[in-house]
Amino acid sequence: MSDEPFSRHELVVLVGEELRTFPLPAEGAVTLGRDASNLVRIDHPSVSRHHATLRIGSGFVVEDLGGANGTFVRDKAHADAPGTERLRRLERETAELAVGESVLLGAVSVIVRHRPDATTDSVIIEDASMRALHAQAERAAAAFINVLLLGETGVGKEVLARRIHARSARAAGPFVGVNCAAFSEALLEGELFGFEKGAFTGASQARVGLFEAATGGSIFLDEIGELPLPTQAKFLRVLEDRAVLRIGARAPRPVDARFIAATNRDLEAEVRAGRFRADLFYRLNGISLTIPPLRERRAEIEPLARSFVRAVCVQLERVPPDLPRQTLDLLSQYAWPGNVRELRNVVERAVVLCAESSIGPEYLPASLSSAKPSPPATGAHAAVAAEVDPERFRAQVDALERARITEALGRCGGNQTRAATLLGVSRRTLVARLAELDMPRPRKAGADPLG
Repeated sequence: MSDEPFSRHELVVLVGEELRTFPLPAEGAVTLGRDASNLVRIDHPSVSRHHATLRIGSGFVVEDLGGANGTFVRDKAHADAPGTERLRRLERETAELAVGESVLLGAVSVIVRHRPDATTDSVIIEDASMRALHAQAERAAAAFINVLLLGETGVGKEVLARRIHARSARAAGPFVGVNCAAFSEALLEGELFGFEKGAFTGASQARVGLFEAATGGSIFLDEIGELPLPTQAKFLRVLEDRAVLRIGARAPRPVDARFIAATNRDLEAEVRAGRFRADLFYRLNGISLTIPPLRERRAEIEPLARSFVRAVCVQLERVPPDLPRQTLDLLSQYAWPGNVRELRNVVERAVVLCAESSIGPEYLPASLSSAKPSPPATGAHAAVAAEVDPERFRAQVDALERARITEALGRCGGNQTRAATLLGVSRRTLVARLAELDMPRPRKAGADPLG
């Protein structure tokens, strides 16, 4: 399913403990079943090869295609009856669906909901190490340096990247994100650099790459450690020249974007192993920020869970159910190897399954109920955060920024306008930063041997 003509809605498919989402078109028919020819393939033995069709127009209509294990919808004729919600089996019939209303295909639940708006994600900062981290991020956001975000998968690197963008001088510009692990090498280069018409078979028209699309804003390169070595060399040239050469083009185009990269890999070890270029690592690592795993910031588990409940219920147009203490205790004791992403998935699954006013422990995956309580956090990240001297960190960022400005001015022969372009900021911003950092302005051309 292509993601371009899609609407504000998505389909949630719940198979066992796995929750998957599929964007929905603004109109048309979406087939659901176990066969690979379906637009939404559901690989579960209780689902027929061609089980049902979801028709989308002014509303949503589900049509049963005669699946052996049935298509079940809420029995609206008995909606007010007390007790467990009653279901009605469709016999090659259709039924209208509302947003947030669940359909059972065999043993698999599917539900239509509003697509989330990534810009509205709330930021929870309850842990001491996270407060120190966000203070560092705010300082780094104001500087002309690239930022490298480190941490385990699912800790919230994109959330922090968006916050850095929002606190920077580029906040009014676009925030463009790309997962470097989600594309093959050939496709990734096309996404990043763009291409000209006729550059290869199928290139019927020119396409702007993500580097160009981020002009005036920030580009977030997630899983940067997965970047193939040949692409790394081309990316390094973009960082050095602040220009991009589209595939099939002869002349480069200027790039005016702030670069934020993220990885769960140890890039220094990758450099030693020859899998990541040292020069690219040093270019990206203007300042590095490490996000601690969720198990080491337990104070945030409950507020994050409550925030996810509210967000999912907005998507489903439901009244948020309560999270009782017994459920919260299970959430707090779990080790969360998948971090915040896993917590969000567990909460979303529980909300989709829950038809009551309270999410009891029975709505959590069995893995949480059977897991042994994880050991208390060592506090290593909190201890490190406590040792971070804000003034020392400020001096470190300022020193890095002075070095970057000095390098840019040197490469541009002291020309402030060209140096500002190389840094990706306006000349006025550069002049202001020179004053703030107590750096002398280059003499005008004619008085300066470099000018």
